[in-house]
Amino acid sequence: MPLKPSCLIVGAGDGVGSAIARAFAREGLAVCITRRPRNLDQLEAVAASIRSEGGEAHAFGVDARVEAEMIALIDRIEAEIGPLQVVVFNIGANVRFSVIDTTAQVYSKVWEMAALSGFFTGREAARVMAPRGKGTILFTGATASMRGGAGFSAFAGAKAALRQLAQSLAREMGPRGIHVAHVVVDGMIDGVFARSIAPDIQTLLDEDAILKPDEIARNYVWLHNQQRSAWTFELDLRPWKETW
Repeated sequence: MPLKPSCLIVGAGDGVGSAIARAFAREGLAVCITRRPRNLDQLEAVAASIRSEGGEAHAFGVDARVEAEMIALIDRIEAEIGPLQVVVFNIGANVRFSVIDTTAQVYSKVWEMAALSGFFTGREAARVMAPRGKGTILFTGATASMRGGAGFSAFAGAKAALRQLAQSLAREMGPRGIHVAHVVVDGMIDGVFARSIAPDIQTLLDEDAILKPDEIARNYVWLHNQQRSAWTFELDLRPWKETW
């Protein structure tokens, strides 16, 4: 029996990553989700909820900053679960420090999380997709991908690097049949963090004034399903009331 086509989401937290996983599971893909090993219990709960809805889901405790772990993960998915049709890099790494208070350790760690791990993810996805001449690689960006803000020197540097990586991959891999896209998510996203800082969260949700993970995920599926005569490289998503 042939293996089922699969989808990998690197960085499947409680919000956007999990919503993307559910969306692709509904498309019939075998979904693989990752976070660092210390979060494996939470990840297993997400996978179980997807399976309860009739989807196929597998959880992996992986540190995406470690090259050997990412190589092994991609090889395992390809061998045991199914050929990767979609790979989504969704690690955030949003931190805020005055530039004066930003240590080398903080800057390096944020870059490793949001840029280096994105490189490992994109490279390994391209490695297995290129011989087949098809596949989709999607990167989650942020406002900081486009412009640096006060207090976000580390985050903006890492996210800008990720965007340039995505551009390079798109130009190199597009002619080989692989769709690479970068999604700029601009605005507050509903989730645990947003609910902890926004006491009027329900009002924001009712007014569609905050990004909803399921609606973000719908766009990732749309990007994957685009016909190659009209591929999108960059897509920006924001609430209708967001100032930009």
